[in-house]
Order: sequence, then C-alpha cells, then structure tokens
Amino acid sequence: MSWLYTAWCLFWFLLIFFLLFPIVFISLQKEEWKIMVHYCNRIWGRIFFFMAGMPVKITYESKLDSKRAYVFCANHFSYLDIALMGAIIKNYFAFLGKSSVKNVPLFGYMFAKAHIQVDRSDKGSRTKALTRSIKALKSGRSIMIFPEGGIHTTDFPQMVQPFKDGAFSMAIENQVPIVPISLLDNYKVMPNVLMRWHPIRVIFHTPIETKGKTKSDIETIKKQVYDIIQPTLNKYKD
Repeated sequence: MSWLYTAWCLFWFLLIFFLLFPIVFISLQKEEWKIMVHYCNRIWGRIFFFMAGMPVKITYESKLDSKRAYVFCANHFSYLDIALMGAIIKNYFAFLGKSSVKNVPLFGYMFAKAHIQVDRSDKGSRTKALTRSIKALKSGRSIMIFPEGGIHTTDFPQMVQPFKDGAFSMAIENQVPIVPISLLDNYKVMPNVLMRWHPIRVIFHTPIETKGKTKSDIETIKKQVYDIIQPTLNKYKD
C-alpha cells in the first residue's frame, strides 16, 4: 500500500508543479515578480496535501504578523518538510537550503532562482548565503531555515545538536524575531522515499525577540529554540 500511496502523491505533486511552472518561470525573471512564486508554492502545497488526503492542522501559540520579517526555525526529519513550509507560511520568505537541491530538474531551477543556496562544506558559500539572507531580511522578506543543517537524525523525534549558527546570527544582525516551529508528524508520513498516510500537525511557537541581543547571545538563543521544539516533539511523538 505504501508504494500505491506514494505513486498517488507523486502524481499530484508533479502534476500541480507542471501546471504552475509556467507562472513560476515568468515570475522568476524579475526580482519584483518573485513574490508570485511564493503564492504559487502555497497553492501548490495546499492542493497537494488536499489531494493526498492529509489534513494539516496548524496551531499558533501567538498571532504572527504576515507583513513582518521573521526567521523561521523548524526541526527537519523528512523531505516533506520543504513542501509543507511552502504551504503553511503566510509571510513572503526565502528558504536557506543545500545547494545540491539545484541539481533536481526544474525544481532545482526554481529553488536556485527564488531561494538561497549554501554549500556547508565551502566557507565562501556559507558567507555568501549569510550575506544574502541578511539582505533579504533587511528588505522585509522572512527566512526559513532548518538549524540542524539537514536531515541527520535516525532517532526520531530527537533533533541533532549543535544547531548551526546561521539562523541565529542573521536574526540578531537584523534584530528580527525567531519563530520556532515544531513539525510533529512529517517523519511518520515520509520517513524515507515512501509515503504513508497520517494527519499532519504543526505548531508555530511564540516568537523569540532578538532586540538588544548580540552575537554573544547566539548559544543562549540556540538552546532556547531547542528547549521549545524538542519537548514539544517528545510530547506528541505517539
């Protein structure tokens, strides 16, 4: 059944993507048009999860300002996380993700043009990605990042530590809030390349303010984010 369900999900994932890609392609040609990619991603994600029959329940601990820039930080246990973020984050945002994604046909083109790539093994790439992220935040665009730096854990739902500094450094640099996000079920839906049906629950936690914070506070804030997300994952793991 997993193979059948995976094939069904893949069919809708690709069909919606190809139907929207002409709009995405045009929108990527000018910087001021790129916000349309954000809306296309939301449409794509919402239709996909609906057609996959997976209800998505979102809980907000406090109200977020859709016009404000934030640094969103979530646990990363599944390749489904990227599609879900595009569907549920209302703020215009850029992913900060691995440069290897650009090698995926069409999707990689969209990612490379609309978002921010980083090769974590290359110091120059990390510096360039951080600079681009800071510039995006200054322009009012939010950043979405997985502070674990990829899918590394094999002991779900235990996150790996230490978190990468980038998300916290850019938030402090721009004095913008950090929003911890707990993705409770994605690893149950897609623990590997096969998918299984399961309702999806997401919790947007109360933003952590960085006003008045400096680079010396990075480790403290990293621990604060971990201490918000990890207990939540543990609470809902069954």
